[in-house]
Amino acid sequence: MRLDRKALSPPLRPANLLSARRLAFAWSVMASIALLAWVLVVDQARDMGVEPGTMGMGVVPLFLLLWLVMMIGMMFPSVAPVALTWVRAIGRRSPTGVVRAARTAEFLAGYLLAWTAFGLIAYGLLAGTGALVDEHPGAGRWIGAGAFLVAGLYQFGPWKDLCLRHCRSPMGQLVRYAGFRPRARDLRVGAHHGAYCVGCCWGLMVVLVPLGVMNVLAMAAVAVVIFVEKLWRLGPVFSQVVGAVFLVLAVLSLFQPWLLPGLIPPQSPMTEMLRRLPL
Repeated sequence: MRLDRKALSPPLRPANLLSARRLAFAWSVMASIALLAWVLVVDQARDMGVEPGTMGMGVVPLFLLLWLVMMIGMMFPSVAPVALTWVRAIGRRSPTGVVRAARTAEFLAGYLLAWTAFGLIAYGLLAGTGALVDEHPGAGRWIGAGAFLVAGLYQFGPWKDLCLRHCRSPMGQLVRYAGFRPRARDLRVGAHHGAYCVGCCWGLMVVLVPLGVMNVLAMAAVAVVIFVEKLWRLGPVFSQVVGAVFLVLAVLSLFQPWLLPGLIPPQSPMTEMLRRLPL
C-alpha cells in the first residue's frame, strides 16, 4: 500500500494546546498511572507461567480485571496526547477542578470500555487455543504461524491505515465530538476513540497469543511499537516494517518452536523427569 504525505503528517502535539505547567502535570499523571499498572502486571507475572490458555484464570471477571491493568500500562502512554487534548476542551466548559477530573475519568472509562469488549474476544481466543494445544500439542506451531500471519497482513491493510490515521491526528474527530449531546458525552467520546484504538492495535495484541499473554518482555515490545506508530513522524512506515517482521516470524515459527513460548504446554514434573531418563 502506498503511503501519501497525509499519512506521514506529524501526529497531534498537545504541547501547543496546553500550558507547560498543565502539560507537565497531565503527562505526569498519565505516566504514573501507566507505571503503577506495569508494576502490578510484573508482580502478577511472577506467579504465572508463559503458557497457553487464560493464564489459569477461568473466571471471566478476574481475567478482564488483569486485562484492563495490562491495557492501562500498554496503552496510556500512546493515548495521552488525545486525552490531554480532550482535557483542554473539558477545561473550557468545566468551572472547577473536581468537575474536570470527573469528566476526564469518564473519558478514560469509555476508552477502557472499548478494550474491555475486546478483552472478551481475547478471553475466548485464549481459552480456545489453550484447549486445542492441550489436546493437540503439535497444533501450537500452526496457531502461532497463523497469528503472526494475520497480524502481519493487517499491518498492510486499509483498516489499519484508517484507524492509525485517526489515532495519530484525531483533531477532526475531537471537533465533531463537541457536537455530541451533553448526556454521557465524555464516556461516548472515550469509547469512540477506544474503538479506533482497538481497530489500530488488535493485530499487535494477537501476537501475544504465541508470545505469551503474561510475557512481560513481549508486552513491553508491543507497547513500544504502539507508541512509535502513533507518535513518531514515520509511524506509518514503521508500522509496515513491523508487519514485514511478523510475516517473517510466521514462516520461521513453523520450524522454530522456541518462537512460540505462549503455545508450549507446561510440562508436569513427572513428564519432565521421564523425558530426561536415558533410553
